[in-house]
Amino acid sequence: MPINKRPSLAASIRERQKQGHFPVISELKPRSPKEGDLFRGRDPLTLVSEMGTCPVAGISVVTEPLHFGGSMDLLRDVISHVSLPVLHKDFVTDPEQVKESAKAGASAILIITSMLDDAQIELLVAASRRHGIESLVEVHTASEMERVADLDYDLLGINNRDITVLEVDDMDVSWTETLAPLKGVDRPLISESSISGPEDIVRAGRAGADAALVGTAVLRAPDISQFLNQLIGVGWPV
Repeated sequence: MPINKRPSLAASIRERQKQGHFPVISELKPRSPKEGDLFRGRDPLTLVSEMGTCPVAGISVVTEPLHFGGSMDLLRDVISHVSLPVLHKDFVTDPEQVKESAKAGASAILIITSMLDDAQIELLVAASRRHGIESLVEVHTASEMERVADLDYDLLGINNRDITVLEVDDMDVSWTETLAPLKGVDRPLISESSISGPEDIVRAGRAGADAALVGTAVLRAPDISQFLNQLIGVGWPV
């Protein structure tokens, strides 16, 4: 029996679209290799509560500790605090990490194509299915898109930045514009990173993105709820 009982992130994205909102996944990330400390002494659950006052499609939680300052405790705290779908982001390489994520109650887990070989990706997608947790497979290039074209996963993510250099590169949503037309199977497509304002949401949506994952820009905004509502308020369809 699947462990996970959390709401579906894919379904939440489609529901926000039906409501006329642009689906935004708001990210909780303690630190950025490029921007440094993002919490700045603020309580993470207070931040999540503020995000949850907006009609976001879900919350993303980064648990990688070395470069991004995250932890599984942070993931569990957020899951217990919200009713929204929660995406677990880390450098996942082992099916045991998928099992742990599902036990924690995450709705979806990130699988990064650039950091895995084909066999590992298949194994992790299968583990996600087995444990009742949605798989978000992330790509950054056309060749990576081809590598995962025939896999049966739940959501496709296009990272506008290069995670192999820890996303310290300066990019915009042009990677989404380039890769979105190649997506193939009709599954929710998420534009990730380099979203700094409503104009980026419009570009991503017109290119074919069904949702956007926004992290650093949300945590750096003077008013988190106002910023998120501006992004969501772009509307659907764009």
